Amino acid sequence: MPETAPSVPSRLRDGSVRYARSLHPVGLAFALLFFVWSMTPSLLPRPWYLQAVATGISLATGYAVGCFVAWVVRKCGVEPHYSPKARRIGWWVLLGAAVILVPTFLVLGSWWQQIVRDLVVTDRANRTYYLLILVISFAVAALLLAAGRGLRSAARRLTAVGLRYVPAPVAKITSIVVLVAVLFFVVNGALYAGLLALANGSLAAADHDTAAGVTQPTAPERSGSPDSAEPWDSLGKEGRTFVAGGPSAEDITALTGRPALTPIRAYAGRESADTVEEVAHHVVAELKRTGAYDRAVLAVATTTGRGWVNQDVASSLEYLNDGDTAIASMQYSFLPSPLAFIADRETPMVAGRALFEAVYAEWAALPQESRPKLVVFGESLGSYGGQAAFVGGQDMLARVDGALWVGTPNFTEQWTRITENRDPGSFQRVPVIEHGAGIRFAGNPADLELDGPWGDSRVVYWQHAGDPITWWSFDLLLNRPDWLREPHGPDVDPGMRWIPFVTFWQVTLDMVFSADVPPGHGHNYGEDAVDMWAAILQPPGWTPGDTERARALLAGE
Repeated sequence: MPETAPSVPSRLRDGSVRYARSLHPVGLAFALLFFVWSMTPSLLPRPWYLQAVATGISLATGYAVGCFVAWVVRKCGVEPHYSPKARRIGWWVLLGAAVILVPTFLVLGSWWQQIVRDLVVTDRANRTYYLLILVISFAVAALLLAAGRGLRSAARRLTAVGLRYVPAPVAKITSIVVLVAVLFFVVNGALYAGLLALANGSLAAADHDTAAGVTQPTAPERSGSPDSAEPWDSLGKEGRTFVAGGPSAEDITALTGRPALTPIRAYAGRESADTVEEVAHHVVAELKRTGAYDRAVLAVATTTGRGWVNQDVASSLEYLNDGDTAIASMQYSFLPSPLAFIADRETPMVAGRALFEAVYAEWAALPQESRPKLVVFGESLGSYGGQAAFVGGQDMLARVDGALWVGTPNFTEQWTRITENRDPGSFQRVPVIEHGAGIRFAGNPADLELDGPWGDSRVVYWQHAGDPITWWSFDLLLNRPDWLREPHGPDVDPGMRWIPFVTFWQVTLDMVFSADVPPGHGHNYGEDAVDMWAAILQPPGWTPGDTERARALLAGE
C-alpha cells in the first residue's frame, strides 16, 4: 500500500514539535522570567499592542541571555548530563511555571497599567485586549529569534569558508568581523542614507500642506504676511501654524486689562535658502523688518524636526510681556521629530548655533542700554539643538537674560553635564545646581521655589518625572539610573523598578505616545509655561491673578 501524505494539521504539529525541541531550556527559562518582568509598570501607560511589542522583544532578549549563560557555563567546563527522566521532569516544571506565571502576570500587567493611567489622569483601558498580547508577543519573539538564527547560520558559513585558508580561531573571529561590517554598512550606510533621502524627499512634499484652520496672517509683525519678505508657502506646515497662531494685542489686553502690542513672530522655512546658516540670516532680516530689536523681550526659539514650536510656551511669553516681544525661529529639516531623534542629531545643533549666533550678533552690536532682554527656549529636539549654542550653564547665564528648556532629551551634552554636577543630596529628576543661584530644574512650578537667592539671569529646565524623552538612554540596558534609585516622581508608579534590558525597551516604547497624555505628564508641556516664564522674567505689573487667567486660557477653560 502506498504511503499517504500527512495531513496539514499533522505537518503543523510535527513542525511545532521540531521547533520546540530546537529551543534551549535555559533560554526558555530566562524568556519566561523576562516575560514576567516585561509586564511591570514603567513611566507611562502603554496601549496593549505596544505592550505586546515590548514583551516580544523581552522574550527574545531573555532567551538570548539564557543561551549565553548556558554557553558560558559550558565553556567553563561545566556540562551536566541529565537522564531522560530528569529532562522530562525539567520540561514539565518549566511548562507548569509558564502555565501559572503567564496568565497571572497578564492580569497583573493589565492592573498595573490601570494604576499608571490613574497617576497621569487619563482614561482607563479595556483590559480584555491583554489576551492578545500573548499571541503577538510570541510572534515578535519568533521573528527576532529567526533573525538571530539567520545571523548565526551566516557566521558559521563564513567560518567554514575561512577554515580553508586560516586556523579555526582566526576564521571564527574574521567571520564575525565581516558579518558586523556588512550589517553596519547596510543598516548605517547605504540603507540608512537611502531611507533618509527618501524620507526627506517625501516629507518635503508633504510639508506644503497647511493645518486645518490656519490662515495667512495679515499683521506686518508676522512672517508670511503680505508685508513679509518670507513667502507664506515657503514657511513649511509647522512654520505657517506658528506665525498664524498666538495672541493678538486685543487678546492680551482682554486678559490683563493693560495696553498691548501685537507680538512679533519672525520665521523662515527650510526652503528659503540652501543652508541652515542662510535660513538663519533670513530670520534676522525679518527681525529687522519688524523692529524686533526695539521690543522689550527678544526670544530665540529652536524648533523640533519640521519646525514645530510649542504654542503654549510662546504665547505665555507674549501674554506676560504685554505683547512687547519678538520670537525668532526657523525650520531646519523636513524630518518629523521621532525620525530626526533617531537619524539626524547633528542638524538640530547646527541650526541652534546658527540661529542664536545670527540673532546675538545683531543684538550685541546695539548700545547696551537699548538692548531688549534676550531669552532662549526650545522643547525636545529644540532644547537639544538650542543648547548647542552654549558651552555650558555658565555660558548661558552670561549671554542671555533667561532660558526655558523643555523636555530635554537625555543625550543633550549640556543637560548631562549640569545634572551630573548637581548639589549633593538633590535628586536627578529635580537636581539643585549651586543652591539654585542661576539654574533651576522643575517638574512643576513649585519646584522652582528654593531657599537660596536666584540671580538676574535665570535658566529653567522644565522636565516631568514621567517624561521618557528626558529619561531614555542606552545606559538603561545595563545600568540603573539615579532617577530609579531615588524616590519616584509624583506621577510615576512607586512599583517601577530598573530591570536589565527590559526597562530600556519599556521606556523606548513609552516614547511613542509620550505626548498623548494630559498636560503636566509625560512629554506634554502646557499651561505651566506661564508660571515658568513669570519666574524667569518677573515682568513688572504681572500678578498671580494674571497667571491664573492665562493658565485657564491656555488650558481651554
